[in-house]
Amino acid sequence: MNRKTFLILIGLLLVLGGAGLALFWQDLGAWRSAGTKIGSKPFEKLATNEVAQVRLYDGKDETTLALKEGRWTVKQRGDYSASVQEIGDLLVKLPDLKVVQTENVGASLLPRLNLVAPNKDAKADGAGTQLELSDKSGTVLGSLLLGKIIVKKEPSPLPIQQETPVGRYVLSPGAPTVLVMSDALKNASAKPAAWLAKDFFKAERIKSLAASGDSAQWKIARKEEFDPWKFADGAGALDPSKAVAAVNALAALTFTDVAFEVKPETLDKPRTFVAETYDNLVYTIKVAPKAGSENFYVTVAVTGEPPRTRTPETNEKPADLERLDKQFAETLKKLDDRIKFEKGLAGWVYVVPAKTLDPLLKARPELVAAARPK
Repeated sequence: MNRKTFLILIGLLLVLGGAGLALFWQDLGAWRSAGTKIGSKPFEKLATNEVAQVRLYDGKDETTLALKEGRWTVKQRGDYSASVQEIGDLLVKLPDLKVVQTENVGASLLPRLNLVAPNKDAKADGAGTQLELSDKSGTVLGSLLLGKIIVKKEPSPLPIQQETPVGRYVLSPGAPTVLVMSDALKNASAKPAAWLAKDFFKAERIKSLAASGDSAQWKIARKEEFDPWKFADGAGALDPSKAVAAVNALAALTFTDVAFEVKPETLDKPRTFVAETYDNLVYTIKVAPKAGSENFYVTVAVTGEPPRTRTPETNEKPADLERLDKQFAETLKKLDDRIKFEKGLAGWVYVVPAKTLDPLLKARPELVAAARPK
């Protein structure tokens, strides 16, 4: 290489370097003007106590969480109660959300980071989740476009590598710079079912359970609370483990969604389960298949009132009277609160996974104990 060629190359490098430096300072100026330097907190000044509505939208699903009369609700589920814990978790995290990295990404690369603005008329690939917070007057307090979650791969002895969410790509309104935030906000889903309060009824201390509808015609009962279960009509040997599983299912049911558009009276040929408890409560549960899925529609109605006075124990000592009365009053208060909540579940139709209902959905022959080999 001669001297002239060498000098030309040096000149080109200086020109390119200067252009790159100019672009760097231009991008840096935009970054600084947007207030998005590393360590900054976009929602630091968010008045979380003024937030009365949270909207999440990704072009396919939409959730509007609204504070109504002191209660958080899910608009897309007929104003069913929202999970206060999930909402609180989100609102607590936002003010502490830090920028840990900035990326200058061209528009053509935004789909890879799921940072395309969602649009219901054009559901583009790579759409993000728009998060918008408003006060009770509808004034927007803050918004953010949530993109792809960043995961860290953890070493694992298992064939499947474990991944831990460690951050998330986001875009602030009107800012061209992609930000990497310190929290993945993995629960910020636009699916309404993800925000429902999942508290459900728990039928406990059951003394009899009857099933009717289709082939499920049976009733099991026990006289005392810890007696073995038997068929109420006295015919046939009951499999104790299957009886216990059926009864326990009524204290452990969970639901995945609320079918607010379905009316309880329109369920197609439901099976009915009636559970009577030692607390003088009666649970009436109706179960019907959900077409096109392995799930079931479920309704529940609770009637009855628990005893208001305590029955003294056998050989009860006067010294124990105050303690036992106090325990009874505390238990009754908790029971009254639970009953009030459970009675509020009437009128709603819940979507319940088949696997949690399986112990209940057995015909009488399936509950009969297998004959012992002679």
